[in-house]
This record gives sequence, C-alpha cells and structure tokens, in this order.
Amino acid sequence: DLRVDGRGCEDYRCAEVETDVVSNTSGSARVRLGHTDILVGVKAEMGTPKLEKPDEGYLEFYVDCSANATPEFEGRGGEELGAEIANTFYRVFSSESCVDLKSLCINPREHCWVLYVDVLLLECGGNLFDAISVAVKAALFNTRIPKVQVLVDEEGSKEIELSDDPYDCIRLNVDEVPCIVTLSKIGYRHVVDATLQEEACSLASLLISVTSKGALTSLKKVGKGSLDPESIFEMMETGKRVGKSLHVALQKVLDEEESLGTSRQKVGFLG
Repeated sequence: DLRVDGRGCEDYRCAEVETDVVSNTSGSARVRLGHTDILVGVKAEMGTPKLEKPDEGYLEFYVDCSANATPEFEGRGGEELGAEIANTFYRVFSSESCVDLKSLCINPREHCWVLYVDVLLLECGGNLFDAISVAVKAALFNTRIPKVQVLVDEEGSKEIELSDDPYDCIRLNVDEVPCIVTLSKIGYRHVVDATLQEEACSLASLLISVTSKGALTSLKKVGKGSLDPESIFEMMETGKRVGKSLHVALQKVLDEEESLGTSRQKVGFLG
C-alpha cells in the first residue's frame, strides 16, 4: 500500500479549490489536483425547454483542451478527448435527482434557464475526470441565477422581468451532484487519483460517479485491458468509500470559503 509519491492506494493528492474566479459567469471554480489544473465556468442563459421535458431547464457541457495542457492536444488532438469528457458528464448528470431541473423552468414550454458548463483543461497531470467533476460541483455550488417574474398584460402576452438586485437569486442544491472517482488497475491492485506515470502503467480504469450518500449513479470502463468481475465489485466498494469522503472534504472547503464572504482574498488562475 505504498506508491512512488508516498501515498496509499486510496489517497488523493492535495487539491486546491477556489470558486468565483471568473467575473462574467454565473458561477465558476478552479481546481488544481497535483499537476492537473481545471477551470470551470457556468453561464445561465434563457432558452426554450426541450420538447420531451417542457417543465425543466437543462445543462450543456463543453470541454476545451488547451494546447498548452499537454503536447498531445496540439492541432486537433484534444477534440476527441473533449467530446469523450462531455459525453461522460451528460451520462453522469442524466440522473433526475442530480440537479433539480424543474427549478430552472420559468414558463413551461416557453422559457427555462439553460446552464452552459464550460470546462477548460489548463494542465494535464493525470486523473482528469475526478478533477473536472470536483470543479463542476464547486462551480454549480457557486452559481447564482437571477430571479425572474413572468408578467401577463391585458392582451395575454407574457413578458419576463429580471430582478435588479444581485443578491436576489436562485442557488442550486448540489447535495445530489455526484463526483467521479477513477480507479486505475495496476497489477492486482487498484489506485485512486493516478498520476500520469501510474496511468501509463494501468491497462484499464473504472470511472464511478458517486453521490455524497455513497450511491452509484454511473459506471464506465476506460482503457484497453479487461477487468475481472470480482475486482469490479471490489473497485465499486472502494469508489463508494472514497467518494463519500471526497464529498465531505469538498463541501467543507466550499462552506468555509463562502463563510468568508467578500473579505476573502482571491488567488485566481494566475496565482
């Protein structure tokens, strides 16, 4: 139970989390996990509900892999990975209990809030999915959506009025938003939060999205190797255990940061 950098198999590297780092977004967060650096911005814009869900808003994910993050992203190298990450997050957030999408509805069938979640990979140092999921949860926690009123005039036409008060806003409940725990199989053992070197030694990994209560919402196997069914169950149990403690640590940091209010010093992604 000892890795090259001195960690045990179930230990994460030290993570830095900071929210509210981009001024022109509804919510933002930056997460640095070892040498992995992620910036997430959430922008709330008014849109039309989807036909199949007329009384709900929805989330859109876009992932941009900076060419400076790793040489592999030069040219169009990052596009494929960006699409894979976005698709994974669509799956993770497809569970209805994840975010209360009904609270994003303004006017059924006519107006709703669409949350555009933009993920920028600034640096890649292994374990991308976990770092992005932590950053997405932190950014959604930081998101503030303006309150709106639907006014109906005498002719029956509807007009939408946004509140002028910046403090008069809706906050999202992120209690059920899952975090991803990636378990990389190396030999007969599996490790969490693999570095680039460990990822190079691993033939297969299991991506598990876990809620704060330890419920699994999705599973995905990545890598060319195969996984024994017995080891999959073992990895799932580890994922649940590690995921719960990850949520507790993240929530503690977010609450602490919010309690500082306007007095806190911002480091930003240039610090």
